[in-house]
Amino acid sequence: MKRLEGKTALITGAARGIGLAFAKAYIAEGARVAIADIDFQRAQQSASDLGEAAIAVKVDVTDQESIDRAVTETVSAFGKIDILINNAAIFTAAPIVEIERADYQRVFDINVSGTLFTMQAVARHMIDRGGGGKIINMASQAGRRGEPLVAVYCASKAAIISLTQSAALNLIDHGINVNAIAPGVVDGEHWDGVDAFFAKYENKAPGQKKREVGESVPFGRMGTAEDLTGMAVFLASDEANYILAQTYNVDGGQWMS
Repeated sequence: MKRLEGKTALITGAARGIGLAFAKAYIAEGARVAIADIDFQRAQQSASDLGEAAIAVKVDVTDQESIDRAVTETVSAFGKIDILINNAAIFTAAPIVEIERADYQRVFDINVSGTLFTMQAVARHMIDRGGGGKIINMASQAGRRGEPLVAVYCASKAAIISLTQSAALNLIDHGINVNAIAPGVVDGEHWDGVDAFFAKYENKAPGQKKREVGESVPFGRMGTAEDLTGMAVFLASDEANYILAQTYNVDGGQWMS
């Protein structure tokens, strides 16, 4: 039997990259998946590519009405939500003296508030339906320690680790397990933007930072989205029923805890 047979998952930021890799892995394990993304056109294309087990829903995690609508549409299509992955996030970088309040606010609105209030909306559904559920938040190795140019992003991911712990201790009373995954450096189209920040502030050639961080990983390379799927499947499965409030490093050995 497949590990997620009969389960339904809502994954934010799933039109591409890590979120899409999660969706593919979940479907392979028997789940149905709502591809939730602010880029609805790309979400529709991704859902179409995945077949009948996937639908696309538009979500802006900074807008509560949009979050609630995405939950309602997923439940309407599939009847329930058993699993939530809070994957939607953005990255920013700047020296402390150049951080702009608007940039800080946008990162926290998406990375932290978006995670909290999407988790809240799905948890309310899980509680009303009964039967518990699994919630997986996406943290980062950046949430484990500070970085000179990445204060805002690091702080947002540290908040996810703390939020995961608090939510887990509260929601387990309803049979809802909350855990997190902390990736290291993961290759993908988003790294073009990350690399550009470091090219600007560290006076590096385009692509240089990406090459350097890949070489610094003890495993010997940057991660891929597919490197994260095993943990995502495990935490959503019955095998993880006794696990809560944990943040698992999947980072090729970059952080030891």
